[in-house]
Amino acid sequence: MRTKTLKKNKINVVTLGCSKNVYDSEVLMGQLRANNKEVVHEEDGNIVVINTCGFIANAKEESINTILEYVQKKEDGLIDKVFVTGCLSERYKSDLQKEIPLVDQYFGTTELPGLLKALGADYKHELIGERLTTTPKNYAYLKIAEGCDRPCSFCAIPIMRGKHKSTPLEDLVIEAEKLAANGVKELILIAQDLTYYGLDIYKKRNLAELLQALVKVEGIEWIRLHYAFPTGFPMDVLEIMRNEPKICNYIDIPLQHISDSILKSMRRGTTHAKTTKLLQDFRAAVPKMAIRTTLIVGYPGETEQDFQTLKNWVAEMRFERLGCFTYSHEENTHAYHLEDDVPEDVKQERANEIMELQSQISWELNQEKIGKVFKVVIDRKEGTYFVGRTEFDSPDVDNEVLIDASKYYLKTGDFAQVIITEAADFDLYAEPV
Repeated sequence: MRTKTLKKNKINVVTLGCSKNVYDSEVLMGQLRANNKEVVHEEDGNIVVINTCGFIANAKEESINTILEYVQKKEDGLIDKVFVTGCLSERYKSDLQKEIPLVDQYFGTTELPGLLKALGADYKHELIGERLTTTPKNYAYLKIAEGCDRPCSFCAIPIMRGKHKSTPLEDLVIEAEKLAANGVKELILIAQDLTYYGLDIYKKRNLAELLQALVKVEGIEWIRLHYAFPTGFPMDVLEIMRNEPKICNYIDIPLQHISDSILKSMRRGTTHAKTTKLLQDFRAAVPKMAIRTTLIVGYPGETEQDFQTLKNWVAEMRFERLGCFTYSHEENTHAYHLEDDVPEDVKQERANEIMELQSQISWELNQEKIGKVFKVVIDRKEGTYFVGRTEFDSPDVDNEVLIDASKYYLKTGDFAQVIITEAADFDLYAEPV
């Protein structure tokens, strides 16, 4: 018979999925710390909280495997309790309770007070912006809104995250000030859709006004925009990006596809012509801008011609950054009623073709950087290199700048001016100026 550990409880928060989940875990940990609980992130603890992702098949599989791994540890007497929160349990709570009953309790994405109660803590409303950040000290995510009102056919996010809900501007400024006071120099603005910010509470798209408030926060040097939607993009944002040195010349705008018939079926509210014009307007307004996008291949009904249209367009647009996913057939989405008719191996081949093309484009764009000087932030030391990023690169997904640590000393978290000496398809090599 297993015995319960007598040591003081230590809560281990395990985060899966996107940056929005990272943010939610940090808020949870901030609340626990304010309740004088001992809390760690992905280290050993006798109570485990798994913050899951339920977005697409791979993410769901990873979440389920992680739950099973910790349930086994509980069975083996290595840990005492397992709690599950986040998108997977929001979406499949009753199924999970049946299939994996050894989890102590499941919580959805909006049940933070209930989760805290189960962990012996109270939800403290007054903790605006109090978080225990898990990212390197120089950058942090700032979630400016929750949920999504977009009707995209392939996406289950509205099921898991609900309707769009903006965070009041003054709360975000307080949060940014607290982060800056803790040494954060780069804010990465995240939401399901940044461009919708303010529509619910200010009755207008208010992203530009938010940016004008955030650039005044002392200590913040870079502000980066993630996850903008192409339809109804607030163009006043580009003017601020061009004129305000703190706003990185960077935008993450998932475009998903370009074939008109696929865009229509995806319910994206745009066309090939409109999307191309939007990108041309971006480049005209901010000529130095790095545009990151993500694409989906293998969507129901995607013909070889649709795919070739997409591939030709990627070659024409020459995106600075690009990721490509294979379509995942998700229940309770609009596209679930369509036949998932593109074979898995064809989906994968198409994704590989796009990424091969992008690799060549990225290599060519990187060659143009050799001999030029860039401001980089040093995120970490890895092996024999200091690893940094330019303003055109987001952590984890984009290019990195590698500086030989056996020759030069740089401090993590600091900015440095470097000259690019060599360039590969996704990495740059540099020396401090």
